[in-house]
Amino acid sequence: MTIHHQFKKSHPVFSRRQFLRGAGVMLALPLLECRAQTKSASLKQEATPQRMLLISNNLGVLPGPFFPKTSGKDYQLSPYLNELKTYAGDFTVFSGLSHPACEGGHSTENCFLTGARHPTSSGFRNTISLDQYAAEHLGRQTRFATLNLGVNIDKANRSLSWTRDGVLLPAEDSPARLFQKMFVQGSDDKVKQRLQALKRRGSILDAVSDSTQQFSRSLGKNDRRRLDQYFTSIRELEQRLVTAGEWEQSPKPKVEQELPRDIVDRALLFEKFEQMLLMASLALQSDSTRIVTLMVDAFATPVFQLQANQKSSTGYHPLSHHGMRPDHLAQLEKADRRQMSLLRQLFERLTEVEGESGRLLDSTMVLYGSNMGDANTHDNTNLPILLAGGGFRHGQHLAFNREQNSPLCNLYVSMLQKLGVESDLFGSSSGTLTGLKS
Repeated sequence: MTIHHQFKKSHPVFSRRQFLRGAGVMLALPLLECRAQTKSASLKQEATPQRMLLISNNLGVLPGPFFPKTSGKDYQLSPYLNELKTYAGDFTVFSGLSHPACEGGHSTENCFLTGARHPTSSGFRNTISLDQYAAEHLGRQTRFATLNLGVNIDKANRSLSWTRDGVLLPAEDSPARLFQKMFVQGSDDKVKQRLQALKRRGSILDAVSDSTQQFSRSLGKNDRRRLDQYFTSIRELEQRLVTAGEWEQSPKPKVEQELPRDIVDRALLFEKFEQMLLMASLALQSDSTRIVTLMVDAFATPVFQLQANQKSSTGYHPLSHHGMRPDHLAQLEKADRRQMSLLRQLFERLTEVEGESGRLLDSTMVLYGSNMGDANTHDNTNLPILLAGGGFRHGQHLAFNREQNSPLCNLYVSMLQKLGVESDLFGSSSGTLTGLKS
């Protein structure tokens, strides 16, 4: 059955939503809705490209040892932040931030970078995530517009990256596969095969475009407008295919790092986290991308290795419901401190690498946080948030009202503007974040 015949046969029973879903299956509609604005980005080259690494653990950390008890420039480092004291001048810690009306315990994990409201409500649909919003406005400046990574992630249900249409973008959880994408060129024959595949995708788009234009003549005004938007997405994807073809013919960067071996054992959570942070650093260092997301799926993590000679007594999720039990709290503190240690290693790596004009950390915003303020009580307010690098004036604790939180999306707007995106609003924001200065 041809595509045209399928449309004609289905016309009597198609609603607008069913039609778009049907076309989306054939054309990967979530990808079509990514509106990369390449026309302005291709003309604008910054002397120092800005980058962004966004990290979230969906069970957060113990709030007591994380948040400082004093604020301002002269604040006293908390027990957890003391693990990062070498880089105290390179990061800002925040309290009193959250997403308004984003409640529901674990249901908020997919909303950390979107700020979408009421994720447990009937008919909830997520909104675009920070990374994808930035990529839309900046266009394709690197081989990969963004990289979406995961550790122990439930790929079918969780992601930090969401399209404008509220569709989950699956996370890459294989360092080896990621390394090959970024750095292994492949033979000339392999490159030709990939180029031919891109051309085939283009010819399919042409065929579907012709068929759907014929079909649109019988649609009402609203349906035609929606279909016009769909055609716009098709044209933008065609441009993306052209750009992808150009990148296929461009030599991949060379790195001294050897091809990593994937760690299969889900109990080795922190070893996997460390490995993926290294891959994220390599991606930014090689300018393979300038935007990376990384979700640590603690919820999906079973009994895990706390130290060389100690495993947790239960899975990460039941452990997070500690009920103030001393043994659970002690294990969680070890897990949290290991995360802080990995952040310290990341900061060290980004300060040792030279960017276009100084340390790579100075042109890379590193956000670490969680959708969970207190996993023990499923509290989604007063989120643990830390921002390092990116050229901001750091070395402070910005404390906002812990009872009436400020929108976390205000921080996201400040980050977007630092990245070069001319936007005053994102998600639930009311402006930029007070007190954060370049």
